[in-house]
Amino acid sequence: MTMPLDHDLLLSVSDLHAGYGKAEVLSGLNLRLPRGSVVTVIGPNGAGKSTTLNALMGVLPARGQVLFDGEDIASLSLEERVMKGLALVPEKRELFSTMSVEDNLVLGGFRPMRLGVRDWRGGLEKVFELFPRLKERRAQLAGTLSGGERQMLAVGRALMSQPKVLMLDEPSLGLAPLIVKEVFRIVQRLRDSGVSILLIEQNARAALEVADYGYVLETGEVALEGQASDLARDPRVIETYLGAAKKAAQAD
Repeated sequence: MTMPLDHDLLLSVSDLHAGYGKAEVLSGLNLRLPRGSVVTVIGPNGAGKSTTLNALMGVLPARGQVLFDGEDIASLSLEERVMKGLALVPEKRELFSTMSVEDNLVLGGFRPMRLGVRDWRGGLEKVFELFPRLKERRAQLAGTLSGGERQMLAVGRALMSQPKVLMLDEPSLGLAPLIVKEVFRIVQRLRDSGVSILLIEQNARAALEVADYGYVLETGEVALEGQASDLARDPRVIETYLGAAKKAAQAD
């Protein structure tokens, strides 16, 4: 897909600067997310991928313009951004481990509950339809789940907020290959159902397979961008991010 006209953009980020203390990690980042699409940001460790999501969510202080559904939200707090319809699934999941699966999900429904959505609890059944395993374990403590189940719960909790944009930070991290495939199948299903997704991922091959558009982030700046299918064929991307397995085979 080509980048759409401005009125088709749900998220438009211009000249974003962010970091930790005096150390600037993002140096004027520009990024756009069209409605109903999956946009991925790939790159090496330390490139600023997670910093990008934390800055957009309001977890980190940042400078720059962040237009969300036509409104500049750069000065809004984290809570206000959640109420606008941003949802972040952080790399560490950050579940309430001593609470049940169902209670974790219900807490995720805070936004529609506050907005007065009548049947916001109906979102539970939608999550259980997407993740049947969570339904089987609805009374189980979150801290006793497997890694893959914890990731499903983290995504399900975010979906309970009925977000306009779902931001995923390294959803495949630490998961077995079969579970990784399942996670990316779910990303595809969510996109097909109309959810707009900003995907931060170190597994570049899987991310580019599921995304519509991609950005390659290096040292806080966009080094490459384009349609995901084009990036997957780009010699520079293949050499740096997709060629690891090939190199290992040649080394053997």
